[in-house]
Amino acid sequence: MLSLVIALLQVQVGTVTVMAAKPDLPLGIALAEQAEQPAEWPGLGRRTPPPFRLTLAHDEADMQRRSGGRAPSWGAGIMLPGPRLIMLRADADPARTLRHELAHLILHDASRSRLPLWFDEGYAVYATGALDALDQLTLNYAVVRGTTPSLDSLTEALRGHPAGIGTAYALSATAVLELARRNPTGTLQPLMERLEAGVPFPDAVLATTGLTLDRFDEEWVRTIRQRYSLFTWLIAGGVWAVVGLGVIVGTHLRRRRDRPRRAALDQGWEVPEEEQSEAVTSLDQTPADK
Repeated sequence: MLSLVIALLQVQVGTVTVMAAKPDLPLGIALAEQAEQPAEWPGLGRRTPPPFRLTLAHDEADMQRRSGGRAPSWGAGIMLPGPRLIMLRADADPARTLRHELAHLILHDASRSRLPLWFDEGYAVYATGALDALDQLTLNYAVVRGTTPSLDSLTEALRGHPAGIGTAYALSATAVLELARRNPTGTLQPLMERLEAGVPFPDAVLATTGLTLDRFDEEWVRTIRQRYSLFTWLIAGGVWAVVGLGVIVGTHLRRRRDRPRRAALDQGWEVPEEEQSEAVTSLDQTPADK
């Protein structure tokens, strides 16, 4: 089997090394210029990313080939902290994905502690403001179904089937938000300061929330179940889904019920052909010009 190998061009944009095929190179340069701009990051303040490599894959197949199969099939980008490499799909809204991957890069560059996957992914979702109304509705539905996982099983879900990955990302973001809420400052700054100093993650959580990681897990699950209950699911938009479904079902049932009545009304209303012709003729007559 022959495999198509596309040559990559390399361009240096400030501290960002861009690698892309010729058609994607202008996009890569624009993304690198965007990445170099200082930005605010939760708990870390205003920062610019460290020097890194940015490579663009043309599509999903190209990303799988260039990542050696490490990229998830549903993903639009990946970040490898060791080589400081960000890879984005050029065909999947790379400008939006870039911010998410930069959040991973900034977090790993700042932290001297090993981070659990749920915190890593939750921080990136939180930092990009990607927890939108649709995610809120998804969370409400997940909680109503009783599928709120523990933090350990949440980590497994983030590595699992793509069908539930959206809910896993949203839940991870709520866990990060809960870490901020549990601190008297209401921010992630105290936690981040300890992670930058190399304090182990469980110890940093205890010092900034007063809870062991296991206890925080329990409190987070309880809070999620309170916040995203059946009532809040309905308020957040689920009620319209129920109403819409009810209208569809009701219309279908009404049409089935009225079908015999409509058939009966149609009987005895045949119009003779001559009468139809006369009616059409009378309608077509127009007044003569005076």
